[in-house]
Amino acid sequence: MKNILVPIGTSPDASETLQYAVDFATDFGAEVYVMEVFNVMSKAGTLANVSEIVAESGKERLKGVIAQIDTKQIDIKIASFKGDLVDGLLEIDNELGIDLIILAPRSNDIQEEVYLGPTSGKIIKQTNIPTLVVPKGTKYKPFGSILVAFRSGILKRKRILNSLITISEKHRSKVNLLLVKTPGYTDDDLKINTALMDISSHLTITENATTYLGVLEHFQSKHPDLLCVFRRKRGFFKKLWEKSTILKSEFSVPIPVLILSTKKD
Repeated sequence: MKNILVPIGTSPDASETLQYAVDFATDFGAEVYVMEVFNVMSKAGTLANVSEIVAESGKERLKGVIAQIDTKQIDIKIASFKGDLVDGLLEIDNELGIDLIILAPRSNDIQEEVYLGPTSGKIIKQTNIPTLVVPKGTKYKPFGSILVAFRSGILKRKRILNSLITISEKHRSKVNLLLVKTPGYTDDDLKINTALMDISSHLTITENATTYLGVLEHFQSKHPDLLCVFRRKRGFFKKLWEKSTILKSEFSVPIPVLILSTKKD
């Protein structure tokens, strides 16, 4: 894991997410790039070191966010773009090779009904980059236990699991698999990818109407430090992906969520 991207919006808690990313990156020896989320009419991408963007419009606020955290001697760089958010992400990914995006849900407040807002929801929905959603206020610590939930054990490529494998090996995590048999499942869905089996210590098979309901049923008994799910066309977020905004009534867990994308599925 070499490059981590942190999209920064206007949230007053942005420094918390960036601190988590820096702590995470320090543990994994990765570089951190901060992306300011903004939109203008033209499209152009540039990369610049923090010290080189003082005069650029809008970057002073980013510098202020960076100044609030302990950078731990990591040279945080700015990955800036102009134009559509997703186009910018793809542009940055093509230039740098982003291994992981780290972002926060919209709010932890139980009075706030939105879990992922339009921007974070759009990033997860429309990109194929592994994303770690970190609840606000979460301090970085090793993931001792990981729950991997899915409705089909079929994976087109082993590299889809790269982020999960890297994290589990680094933290020596106990990986529990949760295979949720949903209506219409096939025998092939029950064939679990060997790479996934190799890193796991336990497999639970359950039957539920959706993968999400399966997670809700087993979440408390597994006590995971990290939930890992797949962004498939027919998977965990099937209904949630129909729009960018995701409500807490539809999905919310108090731990980090690693989302691995399988757009070819």
